Amino acid sequence: MRRLSIMLSAVALTAGLTAPAALAGERGDDFGQATLTGWAALPAETFVPGSEPSGAAIGAGPFNGIAAPFADQPVQGFSGVVNRHDGTYDVLSDNGYGAKANSADFLLRVHRVKSDTRTGQVKVLGGFNLTDPDHKVPFPLTRADRTLTGADFDVESIVRSYDGTLWLGDEFGPFLLHFSPTGKLLEAPISLEGVKAPENPFLNGGTPNLGGSKGFEGMARSVDGRYLYPLLEGTVSGDTPGDLRFNQFDLKSGQYTGKRWTYRLESPAHAIGDAIAVDKHRFLVIERDGGQGETAKVKRIYLADTRDRDHDGVMDKTLVADLMNLANPKKLGGFGETFTFPFQTIEDVTLLDDRTLAVLNDNNFPFSSGRTAGKADNNEFITIRLDERLHADPRAFF
Repeated sequence: MRRLSIMLSAVALTAGLTAPAALAGERGDDFGQATLTGWAALPAETFVPGSEPSGAAIGAGPFNGIAAPFADQPVQGFSGVVNRHDGTYDVLSDNGYGAKANSADFLLRVHRVKSDTRTGQVKVLGGFNLTDPDHKVPFPLTRADRTLTGADFDVESIVRSYDGTLWLGDEFGPFLLHFSPTGKLLEAPISLEGVKAPENPFLNGGTPNLGGSKGFEGMARSVDGRYLYPLLEGTVSGDTPGDLRFNQFDLKSGQYTGKRWTYRLESPAHAIGDAIAVDKHRFLVIERDGGQGETAKVKRIYLADTRDRDHDGVMDKTLVADLMNLANPKKLGGFGETFTFPFQTIEDVTLLDDRTLAVLNDNNFPFSSGRTAGKADNNEFITIRLDERLHADPRAFF
């Protein structure tokens, strides 16, 4: 009831505003410089208390000064985020250590965190592991207790549907995975017809047509809650290099609709990090290069429109934030007046209001060192204010 009241209030507020002549992204003009409004960090060496050892297959290291294996499960790799609208967030750890072969002792988990940008701290409040107790997965799993690991799936995106259940995008299949609010798998993994990654368990000696771990890196929920829009990170063989398939999945029928659009990267060497809906047609997409630190050049958030107003066959794109060039007039976090987010992988974005976004990095613990060379990256949580309003559908905030 509380959610409904908030939604109705938001609808009423938006209805009372004067509609702009053209929404953001329809004019084709990029936004101006975005501004850093909040910064907080979770230390790289943060672990789940009383959990199991992890990292036995990554080598002894040290990696950025950190030796392996670890006595507990690291809280790392934020590859998806859900705003709980109570000051806390559910964040999704990825498959562990970057590959199927070295992540069998990493337990897939959703963490609940709270960011306090006044103190600069991110606190871990709890979380839950992802499990398959009802044997929904039709292929062998790593563990007999059916707790899911980074050798089973590479989960990279997460949305909460209006019924409270969770949908995760996987890169190994690629698969859609449907979980209860406490992490129990509710149905068999859902394949994307005609697309298989090298890690796909149903490949059966066939030839994959998608790069390794290039599956569903981003996934948006439609503002009306009816559809999912999983976005591949890699180009399917035969497609134009740098073109990514953006498919539509109907939650009511439990099937793909056959509709899809094309998101074109600025360079085939780039990748996407996340995608969220702004309204029926427009989506925010993180696009990045593979650099970190001094080699990081392209870390951007685009507004992508399915209507293809210039009729070139791909989604129209408007740059709304350059994460390597954020204004920081208050010198938040002890940084200078220009703030950069120089991480190799930036994989989380969520709407806070019509001009404010929260953005999180995946720190690839313990391997990435984008903030300080030779030092393992923390998980950073920033909020940024856009130069213009998005004029988002009010339902995009829930």
